[in-house]
Amino acid sequence: MDWITLIGSVAAVCTTVAFFPQVMKIIKTKQTKDIALGMYAIMIVGIGLWLLYGILLHKWPIIIANAITFVLAVVILIYKLIYK
Repeated sequence: MDWITLIGSVAAVCTTVAFFPQVMKIIKTKQTKDIALGMYAIMIVGIGLWLLYGILLHKWPIIIANAITFVLAVVILIYKLIYK
């Protein structure tokens, strides 16, 4: 693995893992009033486009990280819509 791929892989892990604490807190507390609906809607579109970009380029770090992050962001959005 070259250093550029390593940097991209570490970045992908960091940005993906960053969603876990928020998801766990929302599932536990069912509190979403401080979460901006618009931000998560736009974030999901962006993550979806990153996922498509990774698929088109066949770049597994981009695909895996954005697929997981997409699911986590959708979970947050669903909880936001349910518990508003």
